[in-house]
Amino acid sequence: MKGKLSFFIFVVAVAGLLLLYTFTSEEFPRLPSDGSHRGVSATAACMECHGPGKKYAMKQTHPPKFDCPKCHKAKK
Repeated sequence: MKGKLSFFIFVVAVAGLLLLYTFTSEEFPRLPSDGSHRGVSATAACMECHGPGKKYAMKQTHPPKFDCPKCHKAKK
């Protein structure tokens, strides 16, 4: 009986860890491979088009982190 309980606790713990990983892992949009994004490596370059009030401004829901290349990588 004790062995079954230990196994059950183990299975629940592993399932919990998998769920935690699934809901906390984030995938960020990659940079398009067009000419205007090729070679961009500085946040200032991103803000020229994606800054507040610009044509392609970031969504209001975007986190307030302004180090674009840290999250958004170029397409492979």
